[in-house]
Amino acid sequence: MQSGIRIVCGLASIALTLGFSARAHADPLTAKTQQGKVHGKTINDGKVRAFLGIPYAAPPVGALRWKPPQPPAKWKGVREAMQYGARCMQRPVFPDMVFQDAGPSEDCLFLNVFTPADAKLKNKLPVMFWIHGGGYQGGSASEPRHNGDFLPLKGVVLVTINYRLDVFGFLATSDLAQEQNGSAGNYGLMDMVAALQWVHANIAKFGGDPGNVTIFGESAGSFAVSTLMAAAPAQGLFQKAIGESGGALKVGSADEKTLAEKEQQEQAWVQSLSVSTPVQPGPAQAGPAQAGLAQLRALPAATILDAAGKQGAPHFSPVVDGTFLTEPVAQTYAEGKQAHVPLLAGWNRDEGGPLEDGMTSARWKDFAEKTFGEHAAEFLSLFPADTDEQAVRSAIDYDGDTFIAFSTWRWIEAQVKTGGAPVYRYHFELPAPSSKFHPGSFAFHSDDIEYVFGTLDTRPGADWRPEDRKLSDEIMSYWTNFARTGDPNGAGLPAWPRFDKDGAVLHLDSDTTAAPDTTGARYEFLEKWMPKRAE
Repeated sequence: MQSGIRIVCGLASIALTLGFSARAHADPLTAKTQQGKVHGKTINDGKVRAFLGIPYAAPPVGALRWKPPQPPAKWKGVREAMQYGARCMQRPVFPDMVFQDAGPSEDCLFLNVFTPADAKLKNKLPVMFWIHGGGYQGGSASEPRHNGDFLPLKGVVLVTINYRLDVFGFLATSDLAQEQNGSAGNYGLMDMVAALQWVHANIAKFGGDPGNVTIFGESAGSFAVSTLMAAAPAQGLFQKAIGESGGALKVGSADEKTLAEKEQQEQAWVQSLSVSTPVQPGPAQAGPAQAGLAQLRALPAATILDAAGKQGAPHFSPVVDGTFLTEPVAQTYAEGKQAHVPLLAGWNRDEGGPLEDGMTSARWKDFAEKTFGEHAAEFLSLFPADTDEQAVRSAIDYDGDTFIAFSTWRWIEAQVKTGGAPVYRYHFELPAPSSKFHPGSFAFHSDDIEYVFGTLDTRPGADWRPEDRKLSDEIMSYWTNFARTGDPNGAGLPAWPRFDKDGAVLHLDSDTTAAPDTTGARYEFLEKWMPKRAE
């Protein structure tokens, strides 16, 4: 009898164990992070698993406003991860930015993870970590063009993040510096590092390899990538980098402000807010600086954001704060102290277009004389104006160069000189079809994003052609190949030579080809003679 009971009990125990085991493996939409379990959903007809709105840091609100990101709280049970978290506080900046989240909030430090539906933990897939653009003033991971429906199908884990923007991400005042051991600002960049640390700690639970992370971004996101390569706190958290239209190596603009200058300007702006919120006495408000910060942190976020958007307000942006950035980014690269990782970077053909009507050969030559004086003839040899049509093309090129292409070129050249790792350069040239927010046919600034993510159909009003879809697939393959191995080349793709070896540039067009760079003289001229402009 006892032996029968033992057999029954044994069978029950086995069944129970198998039941637990089956449940543990039956729900691939549940993943365990260091903070707790999250439950996601499938997208793209079940081909991709999506885990949305995962907090990677504590809400930066109240006493944590304008402080480095703090670890997120743990939770019990399973957190639903099926909706995007709130985007960070921002004004309407760009009309083509639309969002899938519930609205803006200071509580915005969320990330999203997208994996192939058939990914296993043992796969250790390469991780691609996306930093959105928007001039450090706007944008979100919830923009449809950043959707993760397609890129993971190339065999990667995709992570997209929010980070603090504008005055909430980059305010640097003397009061903040006094509170924070002499440094202030760069909170948005610190958020990116906190998100990378989260990835390092948790991404293996989603099938990703924490030792094979590629950071990539466009516009401000690309500026951020070049900056993270120079920032000591980010070192070791990524192994490759991709930059799309933007580099943080400044030339042709006003000299970078010192922290002291930026603190002085932004402290004056804070005082213009006439902060008068009552403050309860206590140890945290022991001095005038702490009292002023307590008052400022008590103001509604909307009040601060509105004030930051008024004429005469400072431009809130990264600063050499002495801690996150100890020197200008260009100096770090010049001295070879940046991350020595493979880099893939480039820009679009029409970063400066379209132009207002009316550019003629005569107007362009007059501009050359007034702007470059004795160097006008050399300028016109590089940006010619023999005909009105040629003048229009030169004006688009010059506007794009001075806007963003030149800074990207400087970043690439600096990495070639001192980076000690492969560099691949591209030029995105296929003019996009006219669309709701981008009339005309141009390879405009930000045009590449939907091609990179395979999300062409999210652009309102565009009538896509076969060559667009072909190029999108090629770009996704190049980018994910690079994330996997540090080399974008692969079967079925036109060969992409290393720029650091022979100066070849990949021309991304209806027929993608590689050819020697022909624009270097333009940027060498601008390096010497581009007029400085106030920021």
